[in-house]
Amino acid sequence: MWRYIDFRHLKYFLAVAEERHFGWAAERMNIVQPGLSMKINTLEVELGGHLLIRISLRVELTDAGQLLKAEG
Repeated sequence: MWRYIDFRHLKYFLAVAEERHFGWAAERMNIVQPGLSMKINTLEVELGGHLLIRISLRVELTDAGQLLKAEG
């Protein structure tokens, strides 16, 4: 079954994937960090898996996150 993904959520994910930091990505996208985190969580739920591993002050990509970034 195909699901439609909000393009903005993909843009937010790519910003976090590139910055490897929610705060910096939020600043880059001109939104607040809690809102960015919620958008990423929504995307992960829509896709059915984790894209990011939140480690203290930085972010690492899961295998699925690396694939999505490469395809994004």
